[in-house]
Amino acid sequence: MRSLAPDRRPKFGGDAQFQNEVRQRVHAFLTSTGRRERDVGAMYAKTALLLAALAGLWTLLVFFANTWWQAVPLAILVGLGTAAIGFNVQHDGGHHGYSDKPWVNKMMARTLDLVGGSSFYWHFKHGVFHHTYTNVAGHDDDVEVGFFGRLTPHQKRRSYHRWQHLYLWPLYGFLAMKWHLFDDFKTFATSRIGNHRVPRPQGADLLVFVIGKLVFLSWTLIIPLMFHSVGTVAVFYAVGSLFCGLVLSVVFQLAHVVEEAAFPLPEGDAARLAQSWAAHQVETTVDFSRDSKIASFLLGGLNFQVEHHLFPQICHINYPAIAPVVEETCKDFGLKYRDHGSFWSGVASHYRWLRRMGQPPAAVVAPAA
Repeated sequence: MRSLAPDRRPKFGGDAQFQNEVRQRVHAFLTSTGRRERDVGAMYAKTALLLAALAGLWTLLVFFANTWWQAVPLAILVGLGTAAIGFNVQHDGGHHGYSDKPWVNKMMARTLDLVGGSSFYWHFKHGVFHHTYTNVAGHDDDVEVGFFGRLTPHQKRRSYHRWQHLYLWPLYGFLAMKWHLFDDFKTFATSRIGNHRVPRPQGADLLVFVIGKLVFLSWTLIIPLMFHSVGTVAVFYAVGSLFCGLVLSVVFQLAHVVEEAAFPLPEGDAARLAQSWAAHQVETTVDFSRDSKIASFLLGGLNFQVEHHLFPQICHINYPAIAPVVEETCKDFGLKYRDHGSFWSGVASHYRWLRRMGQPPAAVVAPAA
C-alpha cells in the first residue's frame, strides 16, 4: 500500500453538509436515470477508438510520411492523441473512475506510463496533492512553475513576471517534454514532489516505471531512429511533444488559474483552511465550454472540472448530466458555481490573471497630513 511521509499539511474547516448533500443528490440522480457510475460501455468504446487512433497516426508518421507537409500534421496529431489518452483513459483509471474492478482501473491508469509519464508519481502529484489542496500555494504542485511564472498571489514576484502573460504560452508547450525526460527521474532521485516527500516505487510499481519509460522511448525515439535521421526524429518528437504540452497546460490553467478561482491559504498555528474540502473544490475550480460535446469528448470531461473535483471516482461520461445537479446544490448552499461559457472566454480570463499576477503591487500613497 502506498504511504506518504509525515509532512505538515493543512486541515480543512467548515462542515460536511454540502459534501454529503451533493453526493446524495448526484447518486440519487444517477440511480433514477439508470446511469452507471463506472464501467460505462461508451467509455470502453472510446478507449478502443483513442488507442487505435494513436497507433494509426504513429504508424503513418513513422512508416508512410514522405514529406514535411505530411509529417508535421501527423506529428501534431500524435501529440494531441497522447494528450487525449491522458485526459480520457488514464485520468479516469487513475482516479478509480473507470471501472468497479481495481485491476481495470490500474491497467487504464498505467496507459500514462506508455505515453511518457509515471502513473505511480501522478497518483501523488495529481490525485493526492492537487485534488486535496487545490490552488493552495506550497501544497498544490500543479500551480508551481518555479521562477518562470507567478500563478498565485502567494508566490514570489520577479521583475520579468510583468511579461509572463506573453512568454508563458510558448513555454507551456515544453511541459510534456520536461515530464518525459526530466520530472519523473528527478522525483525518483529526490523522493520529493514540490514540498512533499513521496516514496519511491518498489516491486511491481518499480517494474512498471522502468518498462513504461523503455516502451515510451522505444516508440517515440528508438524505432523511428531505425528509419529516419537523428535530426528528423528529434524535430518531429519536439513538434508532437510541444502540442501535447500546450494542450495539457492550457486545459489545466482554464480550470484553476483564472480570475474567478480562489487561492486560499491556511491560517493560524493549526494551518487550517476556512472552507470544508468540498466547498474548497468549488471555490478553486471553474468549468468551461459545458455546452460543447466536442470538448467533453476530447478532453475527457475536464471542461467539467467542478464535477470532476467533487466526483473524481465517477466516469467522466456522466459529467454533463450531473452538472445541473451540482450547480443547483451549490446555489442552495450559497456557493458560487463558476463557469466560462466558452473555451476562449477561459483563455481570456487566464491571460488577464497572468497579467495581473505579473504586475508590481500598487504603490501605497501616504495620507495627507
